[in-house]
Amino acid sequence: MKRFFSLFIITISILLSSCSNQAPAQIAATTLPVYEFTTLLCEGTGITVTRLVTEEVSCLHDYSLNVRQVKAAEAAELIVISGAGLEEFMEELLTAGKTIDASAGLILLAPPEGHDHDDHEGHTHEGHHHEHDPHIWLSPEYAKTMVCNIRTGLSREYPQYAGIFSANEQRLLAQLDGLQAYGEEVLSSLSCRELITFHDGFAYFADAFQLTILEAVEEESGSEASAKDLIHLIEEVRHHSLPAIFTEKSGSVSAASIIARETGCKNYALDMAMASDSYFNAMYHNINTIKEALE
Repeated sequence: MKRFFSLFIITISILLSSCSNQAPAQIAATTLPVYEFTTLLCEGTGITVTRLVTEEVSCLHDYSLNVRQVKAAEAAELIVISGAGLEEFMEELLTAGKTIDASAGLILLAPPEGHDHDDHEGHTHEGHHHEHDPHIWLSPEYAKTMVCNIRTGLSREYPQYAGIFSANEQRLLAQLDGLQAYGEEVLSSLSCRELITFHDGFAYFADAFQLTILEAVEEESGSEASAKDLIHLIEEVRHHSLPAIFTEKSGSVSAASIIARETGCKNYALDMAMASDSYFNAMYHNINTIKEALE
């Protein structure tokens, strides 16, 4: 009996040791906003979060995962996506029950009309335009819904941490409320509230802070704006007396440089907050940049 009891204790000890040495849960998140939101929600749980897209990119139109990213996605227990069509490039890796779509329930904007230079001088961009604008994280209010969606998905998958997720969610929502309030205050007295952007992804940001995008120009290497486009944009800058135009920090500055030289307006770089070091830093940078450019 003593020998049996000793074996029983040893067996239980081995099982407990095995459980305590299990690897922490693994989650993959696609871009910076959902990675940062997920990481902050998981603080204090031991869950690890891997960010898939780490390159300095301004869009994911033609993006494809490398071998490391595919392996990380396949090994993950959950994949958190921004949604709204942004991750079309990895549809084959997304399976029901393994994916948290942060865009669930959001009313999406149509892509900004802007000045389309695809029809000029033979330039076309088939497949480069989403049915809906997927850049939802650039609105703090939309980002709050993204956080709630991620927290709901995490709590469903890891109910033992539901209380921690909820507490972390409240802190994160407070940060986003602070971001919205800061932007409203800082941008309340602008002398100009109209923008020309050289990226089509800032519509949610503009809506969040009562700004108007006059033109949203998609310019990529090999498909720069034509002479006709440049004339039109120069006329727009002069007609609206714009003190500045806005490129994206990882995007082309070719056309913007010509327009700035011809009109005397300044060129400022905004951040898509998709591949920076911090979502919040990128958003505060955008608010402060708009203030400096348009006050």
